[in-house]
Amino acid sequence: MRLVRILVDDDDRESVVSVLQGKDVDYVVSGESADGDAALIEFPLPTDAVGDVLGSLDEAGYEETYTVISQVESAHTPNTETLMDRYADDFDPLTPRELKSKASDMSNDTWSFLALMLLAAWIATAGLLSDSPAIVVGSMVIAPIVGPALTASVGAVLGDREMLAASIRLQAMGLVAAVAGAAALAGLVRWGLFAQPELALGSIELIGVRVSPTLLALIAGTAAGAAAAFGLTTKGPMSLIGVMIAAALIPTAAATGIAVAWADPLIAAGTLVLLVITLVAINLSGTAVLFALGYRPDRALTAGSWRSVRVVVAVVLLLSVVVLAGAATASQVSHERTVHQAVHAELSEHEDVEAIAVRMEYGDLSPFTGPETVTVEATHEGEGDPPEDVADGIEERLGDSSDREIEVRVQFQEYQTAR
Repeated sequence: MRLVRILVDDDDRESVVSVLQGKDVDYVVSGESADGDAALIEFPLPTDAVGDVLGSLDEAGYEETYTVISQVESAHTPNTETLMDRYADDFDPLTPRELKSKASDMSNDTWSFLALMLLAAWIATAGLLSDSPAIVVGSMVIAPIVGPALTASVGAVLGDREMLAASIRLQAMGLVAAVAGAAALAGLVRWGLFAQPELALGSIELIGVRVSPTLLALIAGTAAGAAAAFGLTTKGPMSLIGVMIAAALIPTAAATGIAVAWADPLIAAGTLVLLVITLVAINLSGTAVLFALGYRPDRALTAGSWRSVRVVVAVVLLLSVVVLAGAATASQVSHERTVHQAVHAELSEHEDVEAIAVRMEYGDLSPFTGPETVTVEATHEGEGDPPEDVADGIEERLGDSSDREIEVRVQFQEYQTAR
């Protein structure tokens, strides 16, 4: 339930009261303004009715000189049940003022935000180096990245340039702090001899899945941003959705910091590209959902000032990054599909052979064009030794469908099946 308080001029009182009565809204006149020319009218509403009622008041000529919307635990008036039944099945997103307020309430001050991001990165670093999914999940719970991610989308659709700029700046600062903090802790772990200095980071599964952008990672980031934006427009809580936003960003930022500490430019470059693409996907999908739900700025962003020009330039640069990253990701996704098709086509030629996993490792800083090693883990359930020409067959198929330099390795796992 929401309690709405509006200050209505004496000249507009009759039209406002007429709207409230026409919608069966119970109201009281609780006070007057200091000059006595206006009255304070308050009335409880179901949350999904706020947008409809305030929209009707605007059409009736009410000017929002003083409007307060607060949350209440419960309300009982003669028409409360009627209103709740009427709007029970309606999806009415929060009004722009409620949306902006809810997004702002999720934001921390700069120092507490950076401190929580740093702590989350440390926890994620510990989880990645110990290959512990439970610890990595813990880092997602405390990371407050969902706040600035959503306020950026809200600022974009409502035309609030200051909110948009502050949110983008805070996101950048938070992820820089996360990467730097992860690198510092990983360096301490490495050079303090708490871990093997020559540890192969790609052998850690939780890091290996984040070494380059993939279609599934892009889908996860896009869906997380869309879900967060949709959840923001409802009366529901945001804590669990915030965990999904953090899940798409914090472990990847920690993986980048670990790669920096281990002086592994391949993994550092791959995870950094994945981090940037995911962040952009979250922001753009959140903005797109809010725009699709009908949120619009009260005034358009114009190019009549130097600040506006800077905003336009920043947007153009951001879109350029998105286009380039998207093209590179599409190329990589297409190549990965080609690799998987070649692997499964070759394995289908051999009886009792089945693939378990296919991993790709790159030999330089160009994961989209450089040489790579494809490692296939497979099982052989037939009698005798596994076939010896599987790797050659896969490499030959890839040579026909790809112009990249690819080395293929096949590792067979042995299993015992209970009879």
